[in-house]
Amino acid sequence: MQLPFFYIADYTTGSALIDLDEDTSKHIIQVLRKKKDDQLNLTDGQGNLLTVSIIDDHRKHARVKVDSHEFSEAKKGGSTIAISLVKNSSRFEWFLEKATEIGVKTIVPLLCERTEKEKFRADRLKQILVSAMLQSRQTWLPVLHEPIAYELLFRQEEMAAIPSRYIAHCTDEYKEELVAVAGAHERIILIGPEGDFTQDEIELAIANGYKPVSLGDTRLRTETAGMVAAVILR
Repeated sequence: MQLPFFYIADYTTGSALIDLDEDTSKHIIQVLRKKKDDQLNLTDGQGNLLTVSIIDDHRKHARVKVDSHEFSEAKKGGSTIAISLVKNSSRFEWFLEKATEIGVKTIVPLLCERTEKEKFRADRLKQILVSAMLQSRQTWLPVLHEPIAYELLFRQEEMAAIPSRYIAHCTDEYKEELVAVAGAHERIILIGPEGDFTQDEIELAIANGYKPVSLGDTRLRTETAGMVAAVILR
């Protein structure tokens, strides 16, 4: 039986003892009814996996000792999904959850010309990422950027350095199938808002080395398109 899996915001390599925060302590001690000497797994979302034992089962300030420590290197390459925010926040949250489970490396919320929603609750969205990471028993938390204006994305050195760049749009212009061109190296794909990218936005991406691609024969909602792209690029 797998050990319960929890997130810790900070971990200093070599630490023998860890004090858990109140929410985590309450869940472990009150909800799961764990006692002294029971074991757990912890991760900081930065590749560290700890097996620990409870030495103080205080319901608000539990303390554990580290029994073993494993570190997993981040996978080479990885996918960045730059995706428009959507009007229905629950749909965007669903995308974040699924993208995390699939193993997306980086998520960049975009503010496009036709983006209808700009509200961004960073704390809530990070908690969704953490929950999905724990549920899928991973040790790397995706990087979630602050929302960025579409045209500013192309000025980001980090994004410009990604070798394989794609834009998925719905116009009738010629596009290759993403499944046919996606490679194993690092890649980024742009996913537009519910009204699609404007022609100017498409041309700006192409001018910056983004290859137009198709995600299939049907027109997809923004969050569905993001998930399909994540699966293809996995």
